[in-house]
Amino acid sequence: MNGQPRSQRTATTSLGGRRRQAATVAALATTLGLAAVSWVVAVRRMSGMDMGVATELGSFAFFISLWVCMMAAMMLPGAAPAALRRAGNTGRVGAVPLFVAAYLAVWTLVGVAVYAAYRPHGTAVAGAVAIAAGGYELTPLKRRFRQHCQAEVRTGLEYGLYCVGSSIGLMLMLVMFGVMSLTWMIIFAGLILAQKLLPPNVIADVAVALAIIGLGVWIIVVPSSIPGLTAPM
Repeated sequence: MNGQPRSQRTATTSLGGRRRQAATVAALATTLGLAAVSWVVAVRRMSGMDMGVATELGSFAFFISLWVCMMAAMMLPGAAPAALRRAGNTGRVGAVPLFVAAYLAVWTLVGVAVYAAYRPHGTAVAGAVAIAAGGYELTPLKRRFRQHCQAEVRTGLEYGLYCVGSSIGLMLMLVMFGVMSLTWMIIFAGLILAQKLLPPNVIADVAVALAIIGLGVWIIVVPSSIPGLTAPM
């Protein structure tokens, strides 16, 4: 490199910069564009299916295809900064879809586990899961996963594993409250996005955790006061 003429070094640097810029644009378009399309698909397919804690999942193929749409809609906006960093570092446009595919593959495996374990349940179970999820928000393990979610990563697989660890409590709440509920999906998507993009804040994080625990207790005590949690009679 040092032996090259200055003009050639400048041209090489400029080419590298253009490649990184193109990869960054591709990362932004891929993550946000796919998220937007996935929201549209998820909203249409979830229409009329929410029965709160009594929700049925349907066939495996139906659920997994819908789950992937839900994860793309909910998770990709928060994954955009990681995809941008990865694209900027590699300078390769092709690295972006590989990153996104690997990231969604991790969440797909979570969906397989959800389908295998899920059963329609009562409000007491939903409340207990919320209490456990609120407790998890206060653990060092949660904080560690969240920090990794905001740090540099090498692959979409690695990033997906960190984000599952960070968001698993909130996602279990979604499943228990109404996995086909658009309202709960929007609420948890917003909370997960905030945790991915905003730096940790002890006061805010503890307040959120205590609010989740309080919600869990409230659900157990007065389940009928939570709209959409129980199936309409």
